[in-house]
Amino acid sequence: MMVNLSNNTNTGNTTSGSLLLAQRRAGVLLHVSSLPSAFYVGDVGIEAYRFIDFLHEIGATVWQTLPINMPHTDNSPYQCLSAHAGNPDFISLEALQKQKLLTQEDLRAFAISRSPDKSQDKSHLLAKAYLVFHQQATAEQQRNFEAFCSHHGHWLDDFALFIGLRKKFNLAGWHDWPDEYKRREKKALARVKKELAQEIAINKFIQFVFFEQWSALKAYAASKEIKLFGDIPIFVAYDSADVWAQPHLFKLDAEGKMTVVAGVPPDYFSATGQRWGNPHYDWEAMAQEGYRWWISRMATQNALFDIVRIDHFRGLEAAWEILASEETAINGQWVAAPGEALLAAILQALPSITLVAEDLGIITAEVDALRNKYHLPGMKILQFAFGGEEDNPYLPHHIEENSVVYTGTHDNDTTVGWYDALDDNQRKHLYAYLQKNRFIPHEVSMPNDLMDMALMSQGVLVIIPMQDILALDTHHRMNVPGTASGNWHWRFDWQQLQPEQKAHMTEVIKRSRR
Repeated sequence: MMVNLSNNTNTGNTTSGSLLLAQRRAGVLLHVSSLPSAFYVGDVGIEAYRFIDFLHEIGATVWQTLPINMPHTDNSPYQCLSAHAGNPDFISLEALQKQKLLTQEDLRAFAISRSPDKSQDKSHLLAKAYLVFHQQATAEQQRNFEAFCSHHGHWLDDFALFIGLRKKFNLAGWHDWPDEYKRREKKALARVKKELAQEIAINKFIQFVFFEQWSALKAYAASKEIKLFGDIPIFVAYDSADVWAQPHLFKLDAEGKMTVVAGVPPDYFSATGQRWGNPHYDWEAMAQEGYRWWISRMATQNALFDIVRIDHFRGLEAAWEILASEETAINGQWVAAPGEALLAAILQALPSITLVAEDLGIITAEVDALRNKYHLPGMKILQFAFGGEEDNPYLPHHIEENSVVYTGTHDNDTTVGWYDALDDNQRKHLYAYLQKNRFIPHEVSMPNDLMDMALMSQGVLVIIPMQDILALDTHHRMNVPGTASGNWHWRFDWQQLQPEQKAHMTEVIKRSRR
């Protein structure tokens, strides 16, 4: 798959929104890692294709994932080692075996060695696949690899070296490397590129395989009329190839240390806020370069996905800055960001991109104005709707057409878990809205009632988490914001899907004319 900025340039269009969101659609939220797998982490192999078939069968036309970039060891898809590079764990080993780059014994041994409490990854098998490829690749295959490396060189060269150096220094963050590497001294980098030549080539090959496999998956989804809906964190991780390679674009001191970090103030999810720890952008430096880094990042996502959600969209209008010395997010301040200029630059360069704004949290009139100027759909979460207030913007009758509606997101409890935890006031409001009597047996049906409510809403796109389709409880939630462990591990099994659940989704999608 190639990302070609020159083919996406246009000077006459600065409004997001293609024909993709000009019709009512339904989709399912499921991260790639949550697919069934013999290797304990889902990938883009046979189960991903089976999931696309499932979406097609129920009448859904959108598959939403979380970010698919390469995470740190905590596996959070919102703290990644690159804004471009794909997660190697999502590479299908079966596909490499079919290409004769791995053997059946390789896969069998790896499956046996894997368990939920082991952190070993696929790197040794992917390295072996590269060596076989290097020895056996046809001239055409080699040309394709070289073309990929050339086309993506603007990020791939730095990334491949960055990953090689992390391995050399026992996975230490770049800010803890020897000064000559931390500061990217030319002689040191030239020397280490020779030393790590094979490691760098392997890292590039892994990304080549990831992009090729994803491209094939996207083509299959298109054949089934399924659109892929991606997600990008607004910020990048401090320990990332992006910050190491271009520190001038971030708010760092002379030693490369963060002066301020990103997060959000106290809110629904946390009484002390969320101290994410990401570096803030130096927007002035970004502007001087015409927002080239952002355009490049978005071009990659536009090639991988049909629709892209900007996580924490309100940070493009103003972001919460916390002194790096603060332990929580309580003491911070809102600092303005050039969202209007940034979006104009992105949409001018990528007029075909379809964007969605994650506009949850503390949303001001200025944030709404920025989103509306570019006609970006916002998000509405039904789990936030029932507190008794009739002016609650998440109540279905307040939801405007240009919205993406969810029962809950990856940050919410499952709908069954949410329903079980409602207090009396919330339950009373919910029952009144549903016009159902909780004292009549089986009158209230969760999660079906909330899923039906979402799908029958005016929102142009409705996304249902797979956990809700499967009617799973709180033990199956994906993430608990503000916690550092126990997240991102959930996976489903096809045996959990009951015929009546599939039939219900099929019927209500059809009935809601999606």
